Amino acid sequence: MTLGEAMAFARAKIDRLDARLLLEHATGCTHADLLARPETPVIGPAYEQFAEWVARRAAGEPLAYLVGEAEFRGRVFQVSPDVLIPRPETEVLIDLALEKLRGLAAPKLVDLGTGSGIVAISLALECPAATVATVDLSAEAIAVARNNAGRLGAKVDFYQGDWFAPLAGQRFDLIVSNPPYVAAGDPHLALDGLPHEPPMALTDGADGLECIRRIVAAAPAHLNSGGWLLVEHGYDQGEASRNLLTAAGFKSASTFPDLAGIDRVSGAHL
Repeated sequence: MTLGEAMAFARAKIDRLDARLLLEHATGCTHADLLARPETPVIGPAYEQFAEWVARRAAGEPLAYLVGEAEFRGRVFQVSPDVLIPRPETEVLIDLALEKLRGLAAPKLVDLGTGSGIVAISLALECPAATVATVDLSAEAIAVARNNAGRLGAKVDFYQGDWFAPLAGQRFDLIVSNPPYVAAGDPHLALDGLPHEPPMALTDGADGLECIRRIVAAAPAHLNSGGWLLVEHGYDQGEASRNLLTAAGFKSASTFPDLAGIDRVSGAHL
C-alpha cells in the first residue's frame, strides 16, 4: 500500500486531518511527503500501526492518546489516558496568571491538580523568575508532568496529595487550578472522547463545584497578603464561583471569558 492509498483508506473512516497526522506518526513521513510522493510504499509494520490507530480513532479514542502528545501554547506535551488532553481554553488561565505575576520580583506560585503539567510548566517557562510548585492526587499524572517538565526544561517542584494537603505551612503569591468541574451525570461526559479521559480529572462526582469549594475555602491559609487565586470552571459556574470567593473573604471577585467569549476563569485576591 502507498501513502496515497493509506490516506484514501483512512479518509473513508475518519477526519482528513486526523488521518494525515496518524499516517505521519505511523510512518515518519511529512506533510510534504504526502503531497509530493504519494506513491511511496507504506511498509508492513507501519501500515499495521496506522490501520490500528484509524480503527481506534473511528471508535472515538482521542487522537492525542493515540500518538501520545498534544500541542499547547506552541509546545508539545506528552499525554496518556492518565491525564486530560490539553485544551486551548485553558490558555486564559495562564494569561491571567502571568498578568497577576507581572511586577513581582520573585513570586511563588502553585498549580493544583496539574495533570500533564501544562499550566505549571507554561508558567515556569514564561515567568522564569517564579518559583513554581504543583500538586496532583494521581502518581501517574505526576509522572507524566515530571517527564514534560524535564523534556521542556522547566523547573517545577512536584507534590503528590489532595489539593493543599502536601503544602502545610507554605504560602504563595498566586494559586491556580483547573480542577474537575463537570457535574456527575452531565451528558457531555459521554461525548467528544471524554469517556477515554480520566474521570477523576473531569468530574467531582457531585454538582461540579465541590472541588472549587474546597480550593476556595482552603486557599486563604496558603496565600500571601494580596495574593491571587484563579480557578478555571464551566461555562455556567462564574456566578457561583464569585459567590464562593466573596464568602471566603476574597476581594474583587471577577469572572473572565476565554477566546470564545465563554466564562472560563474566576479569581480574586486577599
